[in-house]
Amino acid sequence: MSEILTCEEAIAKYVRGGDTIAVGGFTVTRKPSDPGVMRFDKAAKRMYLAEYYPGVSAPTANCRRARLPALLLLLALCLAVLSACGGSAGTGEGQAPAASGGSAALQAGPIKAVVGEVTDGDTFRAVLTDGREEKVRLIGVDTPESTNEVEPYGREAAAYTKERLSGRTVYLEPDVGERDKYGRFLAYVWLEPPRSGAEAEVRTKMYNAELLLAGMAQVMTVPPNVRYANLFVKLEAEAREGKKGLWAAAPAKYVGNANSKKFHRPECEWGAKIAPQNRVEFATREAAVQAGYEPCGSCKP
Repeated sequence: MSEILTCEEAIAKYVRGGDTIAVGGFTVTRKPSDPGVMRFDKAAKRMYLAEYYPGVSAPTANCRRARLPALLLLLALCLAVLSACGGSAGTGEGQAPAASGGSAALQAGPIKAVVGEVTDGDTFRAVLTDGREEKVRLIGVDTPESTNEVEPYGREAAAYTKERLSGRTVYLEPDVGERDKYGRFLAYVWLEPPRSGAEAEVRTKMYNAELLLAGMAQVMTVPPNVRYANLFVKLEAEAREGKKGLWAAAPAKYVGNANSKKFHRPECEWGAKIAPQNRVEFATREAAVQAGYEPCGSCKP
């Protein structure tokens, strides 16, 4: 059976022995019958290019066994391939940027799209530049429901997103996990093309962050998509302290204990006993569950 390695794993494994493979972001296969030959996995190439360079067909390329003096030639060839695909050398999926902000994935460029129907405060349909239509779910945030059930501030959040995004050109930045269990495309939605992904830029250009700062959503972190998780927690705290949006509309629907990881109805006797430093508020039950909290066995929220 062939051994499937990411580019980074392959480099780490073979450079130590004086051999080098240098390819950006693609999966390669080592053939046991000929260990000196590294071949790209075609399916992986197609997936990589479909995500970072929509509309570009996969180039033909192999990585052969090379001694260290050949490294510069290999690097030059790989950079040429990547330049033909998108104008820059993108990073592989295995490279995880810091969760506090900033994104190596931006080197490959976000995906340009036009927003169509807005389904909810955090979900909409969009048409990508290659003509594909995707249902997009914002990463790291959760707005109150306004479709199957209507939660407090759900309609306001949906109306806010409809006004801000309908018909607008946006730029979609994916994270490690591309889709959720419903098949929706997961993305950080930029209102303008990002340059660095630094905190100041996230605050002014990213719609996920705008929802948090306006009090239209709360943080919902679902690993492995944690690129901006730390910053999102900070932005939500600012909105909460400023009593913005849903934080001013009504008291929390559920309260959680950060120590026990249980959540309760506000009137629950156990919820009332939570120490202030451990108290976490949730506008929706889904948000509490997604954050890793279990329902109280007494009040059964």
